[in-house]
Amino acid sequence: MKHYAWLFALAAMMLGQVPHQHHPPSSAEEYAKVLEDPSRDEWQKPHNVVMALDLNATDTVADIGAGTGYFARRFALHAGKVYAVDIDEKLLAAARNKAPANLETVLAMPDGPRLPRQSADLIFFCDVLHHIENRPAYYAKLARVLKPGGRIVVIDFYKRPLPVGPPPSMKLSDQEVIVEFQKAGFALKKRLDTLPYQYFLFFESQ
Repeated sequence: MKHYAWLFALAAMMLGQVPHQHHPPSSAEEYAKVLEDPSRDEWQKPHNVVMALDLNATDTVADIGAGTGYFARRFALHAGKVYAVDIDEKLLAAARNKAPANLETVLAMPDGPRLPRQSADLIFFCDVLHHIENRPAYYAKLARVLKPGGRIVVIDFYKRPLPVGPPPSMKLSDQEVIVEFQKAGFALKKRLDTLPYQYFLFFESQ
């Protein structure tokens, strides 16, 4: 995962695809404002996403590419523990600000989440997966992090022109993601079509 690559994509998502009217954020502080822009809620539907995960009070959630904790803070209200995982310490500092006590930030490496073995009941990706460079190797590390019976959830943009999000050339289609996870030993258990611009996929170990 290139350092800021996924952030640039999310900034493009929030700012829209009008290159002559906008410039990409140039600092972690600017990215933080983009990630937490209230207008994001209109189409990201964070409450609906959290409810769809059906979290238990004893669950541990790993939010990989958590940024400022947009989802991680919400997960912490429903789960026993949340790891907010990111490669940018400044964004993780923002995630820690006023976060619930059960949220722990983890400074990851581009090629791995740096989480303990069998530490997560749910691994969550939102608008991040398509920027991981060597996904097969990354998936192998996810398998070690996941507890027996755990789930991986992927939310990412449909691979077509949309009013928000990066251009299609930067995206992974839902079928590409499904095939990659199948090759890594995960089966698609459920998909939801509740988000206007993103697919919503649930995987478990085969």
